[in-house]
Amino acid sequence: MIPLEDLAEIRMEDDTFEIWRKDRQRRIMVQSNVRGRDLAGFVAEAQRRVAAEVAIPRGYTLEWGGTFENLKSATNRLTIVVPIALVMIFLLLYSTFHSIRLGALIFLSVPLGAIGGVLALWLRGLNFSISAGVGFIALSGVAVLDGLVLVSAIRHLIEEGLPIDRAVHDASMSRLRPIVMTGLVASLGFVPMAFSSGAGAEVQRPLATVVIGGLLTSMLLKLIVLPALYRWFDPGPPVPESHTGDAADG
Repeated sequence: MIPLEDLAEIRMEDDTFEIWRKDRQRRIMVQSNVRGRDLAGFVAEAQRRVAAEVAIPRGYTLEWGGTFENLKSATNRLTIVVPIALVMIFLLLYSTFHSIRLGALIFLSVPLGAIGGVLALWLRGLNFSISAGVGFIALSGVAVLDGLVLVSAIRHLIEEGLPIDRAVHDASMSRLRPIVMTGLVASLGFVPMAFSSGAGAEVQRPLATVVIGGLLTSMLLKLIVLPALYRWFDPGPPVPESHTGDAADG
C-alpha cells in the first residue's frame, strides 16, 4: 500500500473543471436566477450595464440565452399568433351578422377585457409573461362570446319590429343574468389556478389572473358600454325579402 501523498500533492483550488463547447468553440456560461422582477426587464438592464462597463476582449462573443432565449422565441410567435387570432374572431363576427359595424361593436369586448387583465396583473404585482399573453388570447374569445349574446338578442328584437331603444332595453334586461352567470362561472373556475403555489404555479398564476380580471371588467363594462353605443353601430332595419311570382289572367 502506497500513501497517496507520496505520489501527488493534494490541495483545493478553484479552476475550470469542465469545458463546454458550441459550434466547435469554447463556451463559458454565467447563470443567474431572476426573482422579484420580470425577466425581460432584468436582461435589458444587464445588457446596458455590460455594454457600458464591460470590455469584451477580441475573439470573444456574448450571447444571452437560457430562459430569456425561450422568452424571445415565444414572444416572436405571439406577435404572429395574436393578430391572427383577433382577425379570425372579427371574421367570425362578420360572418354571423354580415355587418362590419356590429362586428366592431362586439369586438369592443376585447379592449374592455384587456383593461381588467392589465389591472389584475398590476394589483397582484405580477409581470407580463408568455403565460399572461396566452391568458389575453383566451380572454378575448370568452369576452366576445358575451357581447355576441347581447347583440344577437338586440338584433332579434329589432327584426321583430321593436324600436331600437326598446330593443336595447329589453335585450339588456333579459340577457343580464346569462351574461353575469357566464362571467362569474368562468372566473371562479380559474380561482384555484390564480392562487396555486405548487409545481407550475409561475405559469398558472399570470394566466388565471388575466382571465379573471378581464372577465370581471368586461362583464361589467359590457352591460353599460354596448347598450349605450348600439345606436351608433346599428346597421338599420333588416331588408325584407322580395317574392316574385307569375300572374295568370282568368
